[in-house]
Amino acid sequence: MKLLLTSAGVKNPSIRDALVGLLGKPIAESSALCIPTALYGHPQGSPGGAWRFITGQSGCPMCELGWKSLGVLELTALPSIGEERWVPWVREADVLLVEGGDALYLCHWMRQSGLAALLPSLDRTVWVGLSAGSMVMTPRVGDEFVETKPPITGSDVTLGVVGFSIFPHLDYPGFAENTMANAEKWAARIGGPAYAIDDQTAIKVTDGKVEVVSEGNWRYFGA
Repeated sequence: MKLLLTSAGVKNPSIRDALVGLLGKPIAESSALCIPTALYGHPQGSPGGAWRFITGQSGCPMCELGWKSLGVLELTALPSIGEERWVPWVREADVLLVEGGDALYLCHWMRQSGLAALLPSLDRTVWVGLSAGSMVMTPRVGDEFVETKPPITGSDVTLGVVGFSIFPHLDYPGFAENTMANAEKWAARIGGPAYAIDDQTAIKVTDGKVEVVSEGNWRYFGA
């Protein structure tokens, strides 16, 4: 897959340009599926939050970018319907827009639904993650981002599609704990390469090449 791992969606022109580059065509000519699942696993998640995400009123630009078509893929529903139905929906989409919330809850349902197993075959698909929707692709999130304890997966380990972890919402005014000092402590415990990124930053991954796209602040922590 082609990945655009954001902290808070497509927040600025640089991230939008990166998205268009990954799509290889205008947003207005691209079909999208949005995945709100992670939100339901977060202690502060709600049906209203999912509605705001889907309708483009969350303040984290994803669904409101002007897609040719936009559908909703709820992962908790997939085990109850046949793969012959939902797999073509995923394969036909140009992009998957993945909401934030609880990364471990999302990881669980990606595995349970079969979506995680499908990822390696989605060569042309773009994955745009928002916060937990980005973190789920990393090797682990760290105890600081285990939203519900004990975690549904039993640990802080996630899918490991990429080889680095992500500390999102760096220096966000509403999150007093998301300081650079705390990011440094988190990175020291994470046991591998990691990035701290603010809401004006994204990480683009194509064919194993990692590129930071930013109009804000970020920091890389080596292994």
